[in-house]
Amino acid sequence: MIYNFVIALYISAVHLAALFNKKVAKMVKGEKEAFAVLKKQIDPQAKYLWFHAASLGEFEQGRPLIEQIRKQYPQYKILQTFFSPSGYEVRKDYKGADVVCYLPLDSPRNVKKFIDLAHPYMAFFIKYEFWCNYLSELKRRNIPVYSVSSIFRSQQIFFRWYGGSYKNVLKCFDHLFVQNEESVRLLESIGVTRTTVVGDTRFDRVLEICSQAKELPLVESFKGNNCKTFVAGSSWAPDEDIFIPYFNEHPEMKLIIAPHVIDESHLQEIIGKLKRPVVRYTQATEENVKQADCLIIDCFGLLSSIYRYGEISYVGGGFGVSIHNTLEAAVYGIPVIFGPNNYKFLEAQGLKACQGGFEIQGKEDFDRLMNKFLSDEACLHEAGKNAGDYVRNNAGALEKIMNTVSL
Repeated sequence: MIYNFVIALYISAVHLAALFNKKVAKMVKGEKEAFAVLKKQIDPQAKYLWFHAASLGEFEQGRPLIEQIRKQYPQYKILQTFFSPSGYEVRKDYKGADVVCYLPLDSPRNVKKFIDLAHPYMAFFIKYEFWCNYLSELKRRNIPVYSVSSIFRSQQIFFRWYGGSYKNVLKCFDHLFVQNEESVRLLESIGVTRTTVVGDTRFDRVLEICSQAKELPLVESFKGNNCKTFVAGSSWAPDEDIFIPYFNEHPEMKLIIAPHVIDESHLQEIIGKLKRPVVRYTQATEENVKQADCLIIDCFGLLSSIYRYGEISYVGGGFGVSIHNTLEAAVYGIPVIFGPNNYKFLEAQGLKACQGGFEIQGKEDFDRLMNKFLSDEACLHEAGKNAGDYVRNNAGALEKIMNTVSL
């Protein structure tokens, strides 16, 4: 089978890359240890619901479903797997799951061994996870499997003339809970009809996060009475090259930066670009934070709560591979600015359409937009309201999924 040949080549490439890349090395090590984790932690007498997410973002999409099932059906245990270290390393101690481990790569041998050990009662694959051997084996064993928050585009291999038998992978799902009608139409075109449009579970998740947002006294002290605080989340260097110069020239605003990469070289690079007083969160005190105009968040786990302290937000990544989570900011009823690489994200398109999100092509666009927000309070308020309403109006995916899955 061509797929298994490609997987074998991919596994070889991954092991070779692990010799030179620490992140890949962590993944390879974690996959090797996964079987030992299952042998040690899986209770053979229990019924496990298996959730698989590639990385942290997909995990957050599946998390509302995990926690609702925990609440409604406590008799089930939860197995959570990850493909990427960026998901596993952050959530390996997640209390909502009974077992957390990496998912070994999709070779026939790995698949049979993994499913033998995990013996899942039901499986949920989040968004873009379509592993041929895992899905085929689950179907062969009559284990129900669902796709959650998936979204499909005509460019994907399933809908190309050369897609061949790979499109049949989608027929292994008992049901696909998709984000939009276009996905339903595409799936119908290849004979996949067990679908329901539910939207994106991330809307439910960010509303929950918003309701449980942490109070951060140091951030409150930093903000003080300033009503023009700009929060930049998950920023990269190209993003910082756009908003930091504007900040340097506008003393009426304060800036909170939560960079995507938190290492000393990047932090020093940010500090070097700033021309106004700055303090790092881990070095902040009640005294020195009040003297700073810029606060750098040099630790993880705070960003989703920090957006609440802003009047305007910026979500990074749009001048690189892709933007990060815009909903985390929008849920607080503040406008969201992001770069041009956002076309794959339905929520970004929705925010733009309702005038709660704003795409910029570069520094000129950013400066023009910021000048408008800082000079026109009514415009700023309306944009923020549009963003918050968009999130609330699109929640409800969780309830639709729970009403369909038979537990």
